[in-house]
Amino acid sequence: MANIEKNNSAFVAYTSRDRFLADLISEGVAKANRKLHNLRYEPWEFNDIAGNPLISPVVDAIDESRFIVADVTYLNPNVVYEIGFSIGRSRRCFLVQHTGTEGDKKIARDVGIFDTLGFEPYETADELANTLTAYVDPAPLPFSAQLDRRAPVYVVEPTTKGGIATVMTSRLKKARYKYRSFNPAEDARLSAFDAIRQVASSAGVMVSLLDGLREESIIHNTRSLFVAGLSYGMGKPTLLLAHATADVPLDVRDSVRTFTRPDDIVTHIAGFSLEVTEHLQQADPTPLCHPTSLQSLQIGDPTAENEMTTLANYFLNTDQYTRALRGEVNLVVGRKGAGKTALFIQMRDKTRSDKRNVVVDLKPEGYQLLKLKEDILAHLTQGANHHLVTAFWEYLILLEITYKLLEKDRVLHKFNHEIRDLYIDLERTYRVKDFSVEGDFSERLLSLSQRIAQDYVCRFGGTDSTKLTTGQVTELVYSHDVRSLRDQVSAYLAHKGGVWVLFDNLDKGWSTQGVDTVDAMVLRCLIDAGRKIERDMRKCGHAVHCIVFVRNDVYEHLMRQSSDYGKEMRVALDWTDPDMLRELLRLRLVSALGPVYENMTFEQIWPRLCVSHYKGEETSSYVIERALMRPRNVIKIFSHAKGFAANLNHQKIEESDLEKGVRAYSQDLLVELDHELNDVFPIARELLYHFLDSQPEVSPLELRQIISEATISPEDTDRVIDFLLYYGIVGVRASPDEVYYIFNVNYDLKVLQIRAARGGENTRYVMNSAFRPALGIKSCD
Repeated sequence: MANIEKNNSAFVAYTSRDRFLADLISEGVAKANRKLHNLRYEPWEFNDIAGNPLISPVVDAIDESRFIVADVTYLNPNVVYEIGFSIGRSRRCFLVQHTGTEGDKKIARDVGIFDTLGFEPYETADELANTLTAYVDPAPLPFSAQLDRRAPVYVVEPTTKGGIATVMTSRLKKARYKYRSFNPAEDARLSAFDAIRQVASSAGVMVSLLDGLREESIIHNTRSLFVAGLSYGMGKPTLLLAHATADVPLDVRDSVRTFTRPDDIVTHIAGFSLEVTEHLQQADPTPLCHPTSLQSLQIGDPTAENEMTTLANYFLNTDQYTRALRGEVNLVVGRKGAGKTALFIQMRDKTRSDKRNVVVDLKPEGYQLLKLKEDILAHLTQGANHHLVTAFWEYLILLEITYKLLEKDRVLHKFNHEIRDLYIDLERTYRVKDFSVEGDFSERLLSLSQRIAQDYVCRFGGTDSTKLTTGQVTELVYSHDVRSLRDQVSAYLAHKGGVWVLFDNLDKGWSTQGVDTVDAMVLRCLIDAGRKIERDMRKCGHAVHCIVFVRNDVYEHLMRQSSDYGKEMRVALDWTDPDMLRELLRLRLVSALGPVYENMTFEQIWPRLCVSHYKGEETSSYVIERALMRPRNVIKIFSHAKGFAANLNHQKIEESDLEKGVRAYSQDLLVELDHELNDVFPIARELLYHFLDSQPEVSPLELRQIISEATISPEDTDRVIDFLLYYGIVGVRASPDEVYYIFNVNYDLKVLQIRAARGGENTRYVMNSAFRPALGIKSCD
């Protein structure tokens, strides 16, 4: 050790949970050290020094290392944190994984971080020693980003939201900090490169640890610890929250902030906000000395919520957007990743640009209505349910319009004699006893639904098939004199322009057991309430528009439950033209590359950033073909491939980078679609994994055999096949040169059903190329 200079050592991190594996790693490290003369591997036990702060020896070892080696066969929480910390400290992190041990490989696939970083497999101590004695590039992963001052905080959200998660995000809003987030409802897996980029551009990072050993908790905690490691390594203000009863890993035990009640979180975020403010006052980080064009290229985020401050720079104005902006629709329908939230954000910002307009943008989530659903709706008759929920939504919309008017003119009314008295009267009517006006919309919705549920239980108990009179509904729902409130809002709107009430996210957080009739009823009542308010206000001469953004499978469920919902004015965000996706990507590239590229076509820009062909196929077509015609997926594939290219200092995306990027995206898609199928079709749980190692094309009999292996009953098989077709997972081969997927037939499932029926047993079902890398399916094309 005395002859080993600083930075001629490499820290080795691994779990001691599996004694056999720990001994194998120790043996492999010892063999590697005997072969090397200018580098020494130091296993983590050497840094476990009694009397030191828990993390201190690890920090010192990482700082003094040329690079870090970490075994990810098991996702030990401390090792996960150390991987993130090492990358944040600008140390190369070289990952290895034992092929003969299952360990936490399934968890790793769902988490998403480690396969996007890449790892080397080994089976024996000798193989590990050979890997460690081969050349390891010590160059750190590149990260250098300007602070995002408009949305300076990054949050890792838990899969299942509840009161605590609501407090976390709402208090950030109260601190007037916009935030970007990883939301598992939007992205099934977290890319390491995206996490690095997000943390690097943040002035503060907020993560939480969940208690318990459920798989969902382990997945969330793994992501949180990796991001926390990145943040601490980069020296960012970091708030790591955990319940006082949670089992906290040793490496973060000294820095975690515990809570037992919501007020504790409020206190922690208050201190965190001051740290963020101080960090924002510092200079931006020093940029890379000689970044490649790819390393400095930022084309936006696949998740629209994280692009609120930049989306206008590259938003593609589609016909659907124009129609919605003209107020011609009350529903915007689309698949996940089709751009509903992007359209929502752009509509909100465009209508807000006219200061006369009143824009109420609401993003409720299903869990906020859970109390209402469990304590009331399960016990009422169908008619009483519809009456109660419609009244609930109408009341809520009216309250939120009032809240927005009061918020918008809090200062203005003092200097405008036309609205001064109207404002004072409206505020007096709005602020009533036992009605909370604090917090953001999520908190107000949660508080209102819980108050109604508690009042119902007090009055009616848990009796089933309860009928409610109009008077009982009024007493239960309203805390205000609604007639006076409505009249005062109407009088106030005479001094305003149009009113836009935009609803997004209602279908997020709905039961993993699928969309049920109660969920559909809640959505139907929201649409009814919105139309009623539109009609009432328009009678008084006010232009009011209520638009709901919803997944298309939820909309179709709604259609099946109602005989007249085909009459709803709606636009569908269905992408069928590959050139539209190229234009979407071109706009993002132009925004990132600068005005010199503004008048260039996609065909002129693309070859400067990406190799023109992959195994003879034009690369933009190769990407779009695997994107299921969803804008988010195009951005994901490009971002993954760019990340691998930037990691290796390539000047443009090469064939190998594109192949790695598609493989990482394929794993993302597999996890995401498996969850999405489970949400809307619970009996298909983990169905996609039964296609592992299958042929790229199968006959109807072979497809049914695969489905039966997933323990799906024969009577449900046809419905499952329809879902595989509907989601673009499989297509139907019509000729040797032509395969039809759902997006090739204008999303008309009936076309695919008839084509498959015509072929009979000669029909060939083709697995979409997007899923083949993750499922180990060899392409035949």
